[in-house]
Amino acid sequence: MKTGAFLQRLFSTFPNSWPGVGLFLQRAATATVLFCSAFKHFREPAGSDLIFPYVIAAGAGIFLLLGLWTPVCGALIAVIEVWVAYSSAGAGTPIILATLGATLAMIGPGAWSIDARLFGRKHIEISER
Repeated sequence: MKTGAFLQRLFSTFPNSWPGVGLFLQRAATATVLFCSAFKHFREPAGSDLIFPYVIAAGAGIFLLLGLWTPVCGALIAVIEVWVAYSSAGAGTPIILATLGATLAMIGPGAWSIDARLFGRKHIEISER
């Protein structure tokens, strides 16, 4: 099955209007916190934490911000943030990010995304002759 057909089956609609704006804001807020978290861990002295999960999460945040491969990136963020929460003492922010990633993987990207442009339903308009 092609990727486009898979995403169309996975999400029957790509919400527009206020729900689409809400999904865009959720994607943007999640990506912003992921970038800030990765930047904070880059500035810390080496050896205090593994930087690898933060780099992967920030990379997935870029795709999430663009709305590209949203279900895959959301699931990846959820798994990585659960890993970070399990391996660190302060688990508040990673649990929230894991929840946001999982909800975006389940709900979908919305109409304001590259996924909607690439894989969304196409409307055929027939002009009168």
